[in-house]
Amino acid sequence: MRLIVENQHFQEKTTRRKKTLWLIGLNLIFLCLIFILGNSIDDATLGIDFSNKNLAPSLMHPFGTDALGRDMLQRCLKGLSLSIRIASIATACALGISLILCLLLAMNEDKMDRFISWIIDIFLSIPHMIFLIILSIAVGKGEKGVIVGIAATHWTFLTRIIRVEIKQVKTHDYIQIASHLGKSKFEIALHHIFPHLLPQILVATILLFPHAILHEAGISFLGFGLSISTPAIGIILAESMKYLAQGYWWLAFFPGLLLVLVVRSVTTIGENIKLLIDPYSYHD
Repeated sequence: MRLIVENQHFQEKTTRRKKTLWLIGLNLIFLCLIFILGNSIDDATLGIDFSNKNLAPSLMHPFGTDALGRDMLQRCLKGLSLSIRIASIATACALGISLILCLLLAMNEDKMDRFISWIIDIFLSIPHMIFLIILSIAVGKGEKGVIVGIAATHWTFLTRIIRVEIKQVKTHDYIQIASHLGKSKFEIALHHIFPHLLPQILVATILLFPHAILHEAGISFLGFGLSISTPAIGIILAESMKYLAQGYWWLAFFPGLLLVLVVRSVTTIGENIKLLIDPYSYHD
């Protein structure tokens, strides 16, 4: 009887793991399709055609067309692929800043911890969106300004998470043993602390990605991000606000829906990867 129960428990765990892997795979395929299709669309395809302006969704134009006759499906795909690329670069930069600071923290906990905490408090004391807009304008707006702004305002999220994990790992006995065996602080941090933090760093980085996409769309929507000539999702949503009162609902609905789906897909990937790497996730 006990063997049967254990076998059923094992099958349930295997089924949940397969479901988790399928969810990760399907969402990755969805994101890759958007990125590939968006990058395959050139500027000539998004040309102005007044003969097709403000057309409702149809088989020819599934997302309709805008006031300049441009196909909204192609514009949305182009804008989301741009958002994914910008968010990827900005997240990677934020991760780099966080890893450098946390490496210093792992090597010299007391003094560096106070210093990093002080910097984080300074950054968090400024309203997030205002700080992001100021940095974007200071760098010159555009793609470069958005990347710098997002990276400079999002590293605190990763650093706080990694900082807590470093403190927990440094209490383990093997860290003290490595120190007594003559290992340098750099070796201990690189070979004994950070390898244990890779799962947490991976999940935190993935979950930071949706924030980067939304903030890129947000500051572009407000007019402080990408150029208005760029087919960015924030620009598309900002343009649609002028025509909603005239009944052209598709100009805002479909871009907003795709943005939500992309953000939700990335979040689902992060949450399910966390389930896979958490040893207690499949315990009843």
